[in-house]
Amino acid sequence: MARHFNDKKLVIASHNPGKVREIADLISDFGVGVVSASDLGLPEPIEDGTTFIANAEIKARAAAQGSGLPALADDSGLCVHALGGDPGIYSARWAGPDKDFDLAMRTINEKLDGETDRTAHFIAALALAWPDGDLEVFEGRVDGSLVWPPSGNQGFGYDPMFRPDGREITFGQFEPAEKHRISHRADAFRQLVTACFQ
Repeated sequence: MARHFNDKKLVIASHNPGKVREIADLISDFGVGVVSASDLGLPEPIEDGTTFIANAEIKARAAAQGSGLPALADDSGLCVHALGGDPGIYSARWAGPDKDFDLAMRTINEKLDGETDRTAHFIAALALAWPDGDLEVFEGRVDGSLVWPPSGNQGFGYDPMFRPDGREITFGQFEPAEKHRISHRADAFRQLVTACFQ
């Protein structure tokens, strides 16, 4: 049985403002104060795991130990089927040191030149760690396809080129509240909430 979250404060183990904002919105109904690892001046750990869950665990444990507070980390990425699952756990690294996701999206589109299979999925792994070493992990997924050119300025990362199955617009065109209902992160959060917050 999962450990229930009874604390009043939670560190969001991320230095990505878009991700911090999304996670803070998703957790806002539970009366938990949130602070980001960036706000606390915590260093970014080396993410050398081979899966989304492993990297989320690395970040959550580092933030919990560094802050003395429970920490929630997300590791997420885009898996393009015709590219053998790339960029996958390297999704942020494809954007380079300047986090240039326009470049990353162009790179994917160029690699798909002439390819008819443009299906892809997003994965989000969540790890909730406590300073005493306890850990809970969850993984969510949403399937879709890639469009070009990118559309919309909502969201972040690869959102403007990802159109979820059954929808006519990209995540970059979704209002945040609507994306929160159907995204990979929302899927993982539903599991987290059921296990640890209810």
